[in-house]
Amino acid sequence: MGDPALSRRGFLAASAAAGLGMTALSGCGGDSDSGSSGTTTIEWWNISTTQPTKDVWAALAKKFEAQNPTVKVKIVQLENDAYKSKMTALTSSGKLPDIFHTWGGGVLKQQVDAGLVEDLTDRTKDFATGLLPVAKEPYLLDDKLYGIPFDIGMIGFWYNKALFKKAGISEPPATWSGFLDAVRKLKSAGVTPIALAGKEKWTGMYYWAYLAMRTAGIDAMAKADADKDFTGPGFVQAGEHLKDLVALEPFQKGFLGAAYSTPTGQAASVGNGKAAMELMGQWAPVVQADAGKGLGDDLGFFPFPAVEGGKGTITEVFGGGGGHALRRGAPQAAVDFLKFFASETTDRELVKKTGVLPVVPAAEAALTDPNLQAVQKQLKSATGFQLYLDQAYAPAVGQEVNDSVGALIAGSKSPGQVAESITKAAKEEQ
Repeated sequence: MGDPALSRRGFLAASAAAGLGMTALSGCGGDSDSGSSGTTTIEWWNISTTQPTKDVWAALAKKFEAQNPTVKVKIVQLENDAYKSKMTALTSSGKLPDIFHTWGGGVLKQQVDAGLVEDLTDRTKDFATGLLPVAKEPYLLDDKLYGIPFDIGMIGFWYNKALFKKAGISEPPATWSGFLDAVRKLKSAGVTPIALAGKEKWTGMYYWAYLAMRTAGIDAMAKADADKDFTGPGFVQAGEHLKDLVALEPFQKGFLGAAYSTPTGQAASVGNGKAAMELMGQWAPVVQADAGKGLGDDLGFFPFPAVEGGKGTITEVFGGGGGHALRRGAPQAAVDFLKFFASETTDRELVKKTGVLPVVPAAEAALTDPNLQAVQKQLKSATGFQLYLDQAYAPAVGQEVNDSVGALIAGSKSPGQVAESITKAAKEEQ
């Protein structure tokens, strides 16, 4: 993706949040070590709840157990939002699972600052040095490695070529005004332009985040976090641009109550040909096919458009990957599992079967899907990289971004109020 130093700007972690008074959850963490039988049980929490990923990961756990007869892997799989809330509670309780999904950034930093996460710098040196540098960026804090990536990618528009053709749109829009025109054309043709899971706030956050990057510029994202001030004109303009989109009523009927991966949700709406687009990550095709039918050759990808007069460029991307971290004091078996999961053999299988982008350079040959190749190309030529805002910033700030943007989309907050609410949350984190 170019110079990793360039991407570092997007991964500035926020300061640790104050204690989160939530009910502690039992059943994970320190009670995972060897039992009287001599078997070590390691608990692995992840968010792979859709097919085929769910079964592929379960099979990988079995394969690891076969190679390591004295180890048992207990899998706990939770949907994205449920996972985030449970992990917030576990962080508060001071007891994390042996192996757990992480997006890095400010959320991981909070867990690290609380002394809950294992420093993997030395324990994974024999294999982590061979991983794609940009894929490791979200998990590097003060030059120490706290997570091992299994995926890296970006958010962009996934679209139905046949529906674009029906609406007379010859090529994907490259500017925001062109994008709004495309939405109007789709509506005129009787096509629902965009599917959105309004019930899950993170899906709407993508729009505001990208618009803020395009208007204020990528450097402003880190500066606003450092200064605890999101009220600059670029951030308010981002809300105005999003408000312009919402005013066109581009989303499917009932979108405010829609989930992401359910049979009637965002991914299924696109996968079943009922909506022309969704703004989503590199995993979108797999979830579309699991929740709906999938579009096959009719599915295309294009980067988030440039905003005329903005300080950002179309080559600056927003996204992140998935990784695994370990609780502090996790057994060696957990480190061995990370090594197994980050091997070329496993990475090739993940690329072929689950649609992730490779983090092991040698596994890149397994990437044959033209859309994922397009995502990989965008990533490699990116001139800047911004981590998901609900992970890059401290947890309370990221949550406020999601909630405020959700309120803007629902019509209950103005662009200025969004900027003020996020700023208030950021100042309270000091």
